[in-house]
Amino acid sequence: MEIRGYQLGFAPAPAIGNARTMIRRRDFMLVELVADTGARGWGEVFSSPAAAAALVRTRLSGLVLGASPHHHGRLYEVMLGTLGYDRRGPGMMAISALDMALHDLAAQDRGTSVAEMLGGALRGVLPAYASAPFITEAADPYGHYQAEVDAILRRGFRAVKPRAGVSPRADGAMALAMRRQVGPDVAIMVDINQGYTARAAIESARRMEEADLLWIEEPVQAEDIPGYAAISAAVPTAIAGGEALGSLAAFRDVLAAGAMSVLQPDLTVCGGYTGFLRIAALAAAYDLPVMPHVFGTVVNMRAALQAAALVPARRGGASAYPWIEYDASVNPLLDVAGALPVRPDGTMEVPVAPGTGLDLQAERLAPWVTETWRCNA
Repeated sequence: MEIRGYQLGFAPAPAIGNARTMIRRRDFMLVELVADTGARGWGEVFSSPAAAAALVRTRLSGLVLGASPHHHGRLYEVMLGTLGYDRRGPGMMAISALDMALHDLAAQDRGTSVAEMLGGALRGVLPAYASAPFITEAADPYGHYQAEVDAILRRGFRAVKPRAGVSPRADGAMALAMRRQVGPDVAIMVDINQGYTARAAIESARRMEEADLLWIEEPVQAEDIPGYAAISAAVPTAIAGGEALGSLAAFRDVLAAGAMSVLQPDLTVCGGYTGFLRIAALAAAYDLPVMPHVFGTVVNMRAALQAAALVPARRGGASAYPWIEYDASVNPLLDVAGALPVRPDGTMEVPVAPGTGLDLQAERLAPWVTETWRCNA
C-alpha cells in the first residue's frame, strides 16, 4: 500500500462570504490510499489541511501502511490513541481522511458500496439543498440573492440555504423576501456561520420566523453550548450545528445541554465514517436527526451520500431528515470527476457502485495542486 497526498485549492472569483469572513481561498488535502491491487481509496480534509497532512506523514502513515483496509475499526482506535490532547483539531481531521479512504478501499475490495458494507442503505435517494447564495462585498450584501436563487431553482433544487448574519434586521428582510420569491413548497434554511452572539441570533431568528425556516445553522461559535441552548429555548425554529466539532465528547455535551435540534457532523472533521456513525448512535438516544455537513470536494460529497443513506429518518416540521448538502457555488473540485446530478424533483441518488462510486484519476487534480507527497511501507 502507498499513501499519496495532494494539497490543492482555488480562489473563488469573486470571493464568497459569510457572517464571519470573506472566503478568498479554499484549500483542501486529499488522501489517496493505493492498494497493491491498484485500487484507490480517497479521503479529504477541508479544514487545516496542511496541519493534517503533516500528521498523516509523520504520525499516522506508519500505522496504516501494510495493514488491511478491512481492519478500519481497529486502525481507527490505534490512530485515535496517538492524539493525546489533540482530539478536536488537525489530529482528528487527519484520522478522518484516512478512515474515509480505508472504508472506500475495503468496500471496493468487497465489490459493494460503503453503505452496503456498513449494513445497507436505508434509502436510495436523498433530498438535496443548495448551499448558497453567499454574502458578497457589495453595498447590499444580499442584493444578488434573488437572481441566484432563481438560477438554483432552475437547476432542480427544491431547498436553498443562503448565508445570513449581516444584521438581524437585514436577515429578516432577506428571509421574508426569499419566502415570497420561492413560495411555500421550497424549503429554506439559513447559515449564520458562527457570526452572532446569542442575543443577536435570537433577534435575527425572530425577525426571520415568518419565513418558515427549516433550520438556522451555526448561529454562534461552535462550542458556545450555553449560547446554543439559550437560542434553542427562545425560538421555535430548529437550531442546527456540529460541523466544527471533532470529538464524540463534544457532541455528547451538546446533546446533554439540549443545545441543538439537528446535528451536522462533517466526515472530514469528526472521524470519517467511524466517527460519524458513533455520533449518529449518540443522537439516536435523544431521537434527534443527524446528517453530514458537506462543503468541499467530490471526495467528501461522495462519502456524505453514503453516510446519509445509513441514518434513520426523522421528521422535521413538514420535511423528513436527512438532507444532503450541495455546494452550489462555483467549485471546480466538486465536478472534477464528473457532475453529480440533481434530479428534477430536487433529490440525488446514492451511488451503489463499489466504494463511494468515485472514479478519480489523480492527474485530473493537476490544475489545483500546490504540493504532492507520498508515504511508502
